[in-house]
Amino acid sequence: MKISTKGRYALRLMLDIALHSGGAAVPLRDVAQRQEISDKYLEQIVTQLSRAGLVRSVRGAGGGYLLTREPEEYTVGEILRTLEGNLAPVSCADADDVCRCGRADRCVTVEVWRDIQAAVSGVVDHLTLADLVKRYHEKCPGCQESAD
Repeated sequence: MKISTKGRYALRLMLDIALHSGGAAVPLRDVAQRQEISDKYLEQIVTQLSRAGLVRSVRGAGGGYLLTREPEEYTVGEILRTLEGNLAPVSCADADDVCRCGRADRCVTVEVWRDIQAAVSGVVDHLTLADLVKRYHEKCPGCQESAD
């Protein structure tokens, strides 16, 4: 399984907002500069996050983006699925998807894919944005907060 650039950048964007908001909106151009990501690309990502209700925009002077909830209320899985969709390594590993394979009833390898799916979900669904903020501060106590 491979997470796309959009998924990775969405997580960095959300972490950057969590680190820098302090109750005030975080301008997207500031995030783009700190993260060394094109502001145009971040606009595409933040649009999807906004539609999903994960961030909200503030217009005008002092405008930018804010989280809609506290960092401990977001899971990494929720953020990634907003951009990536399902994180299953193959369609038949997704419990919500109907396996269209003619071998499904006798397939042994599907168990491997479901185990991989369970392992990935076990990590991303139990790790919060607040956990990432904490890890950032532990890993980079003297760093400028760039949320790498």
